Amino acid sequence: MSNSQLSSPQNNLTRNQDTLLSNQQDKFTVQFWGVRGLIPSPGTNTNRYGGNTACVEMHVAGKRLIFDGGTGLRLLGKNWLKLQQPIEAHLFFTNSQLNRIQGFPFFAPAFIRENSFHIYGTPAFNGASIKQCLCNQMIQPHFPYPLQVMQSDLHFHNLTPDREINLDDVTVKMALINHNQNSIGYRVDWQNYSVGYLTDLHTNANEIEQKRAIELSQGVDLLIANSTYTPPRFNHCKSGESHWQTAVDLAQTAGVKQLVISHHHPDDDDDFLDQIQIEMKSAFSEALLGHEGLILVVI
Repeated sequence: MSNSQLSSPQNNLTRNQDTLLSNQQDKFTVQFWGVRGLIPSPGTNTNRYGGNTACVEMHVAGKRLIFDGGTGLRLLGKNWLKLQQPIEAHLFFTNSQLNRIQGFPFFAPAFIRENSFHIYGTPAFNGASIKQCLCNQMIQPHFPYPLQVMQSDLHFHNLTPDREINLDDVTVKMALINHNQNSIGYRVDWQNYSVGYLTDLHTNANEIEQKRAIELSQGVDLLIANSTYTPPRFNHCKSGESHWQTAVDLAQTAGVKQLVISHHHPDDDDDFLDQIQIEMKSAFSEALLGHEGLILVVI
């Protein structure tokens, strides 16, 4: 697939989605609902890129896949309430840290009895399953209602990093790419098209983790990755550090066709991110920064 086949419409979000999702059986589209890391960062200086934490939706071969359930998942859920019910979808978590799961209690479609959701994740460092992690944030005093009030059919799947999920002719591969955060990366393959979702790249990755990241990203049409922060993160520097370079290096090594950087630091305002995009594109011309509402067409 040529790079020109990937596009990013900037018009009305709902109208674009209705158009792109028609005849979805032979489509592969990606939509960004949350692009922040660590903590939501709403404000007048983050309006253009958005302040919600991580959530990416993929429509592939008629299937609905969600990657991470940050606060962007609430927006996705509100949009799905406009769709014909029932809905079946697959929700994949990269890890169980708060910024990846905090939107789940506000995911409105999960409260509708007719809907069905398959939820995938690896155990946390303390051994808690993804179901336990989601349950724990929905008990007092953290949340007024337990997970059991969700009336949809919830199927929980405990993953091992080397597992492969087959959803008919759609394949989801995964690998551990960050042992410090127990985080996994994903690759979605359908026919001759592929998208990588690797949002926990880090500068101190060991040789095995680097190899896994390259294998997941090899030749993908689209790679979604994080902007790597140089520790210690509380000394966040706004100049002189190429936090995006790790993702660009991976994209170049793996022969990626297009790269989208997501998981922006909450202190990075719109003007700063504009400058980062200029610098990043000078190193990799087919790179851009993700923003809420961005829709990319793989096919």
